[in-house]
Amino acid sequence: MLEIIHAAGWPIWLLVATSVLGLALIIERFLSLRSKQVFPRRLPGQVLELLRQKNDNPEAVLRLAGNSPLGRVLAEVLVNRNESNVYRLAAIEDVGKDVAHRLNRYLPALATIAVVAPLMGLFGTVVGMIEIFGSYNPAGGDPAQLARGISIALYNTGFGIIIAIPALIFHRYFRSRVDHFLHQMEREANVLNRLIGRGAAQ
Repeated sequence: MLEIIHAAGWPIWLLVATSVLGLALIIERFLSLRSKQVFPRRLPGQVLELLRQKNDNPEAVLRLAGNSPLGRVLAEVLVNRNESNVYRLAAIEDVGKDVAHRLNRYLPALATIAVVAPLMGLFGTVVGMIEIFGSYNPAGGDPAQLARGISIALYNTGFGIIIAIPALIFHRYFRSRVDHFLHQMEREANVLNRLIGRGAAQ
């Protein structure tokens, strides 16, 4: 591996740093976007039971809000249960936007890596081409310098593509995962909101 990095020249270090950053972002998102972290399956039922037993005191709501992103959305519904339906829906939408922003954290950076990595590889290719042209002189070319220029060009191009493909795949995967979570949260919040509205009407 060190031999490859040496053959790829100094531009490869930019790609190595980018790959480390991309891997760190992918691991962080995998840990943060686990279902039990974002959308605990039993939480909606627990909230309904809390509401049925009229145990939705401020302490319980605060614990619910700190439980998970889903808990924060449902807690917002409970906090505004005595307000009008229009007000509750506006509050749900506001907290939903904030939750969506937090769930999408670092995804723009991952998308940027997917775009920038091939450009960095292209930059390495240009550096390699400069090495190749620098190997020529009126007296004849230097085969060692020519070979080094070709190595720099090809390795950097390959590394740029290798980094970009997983970054793009995981960016799309995490985006679809976030969209799925947000859809489920919206559904559960609307269910709870309708139950509260029905109870207020009785």
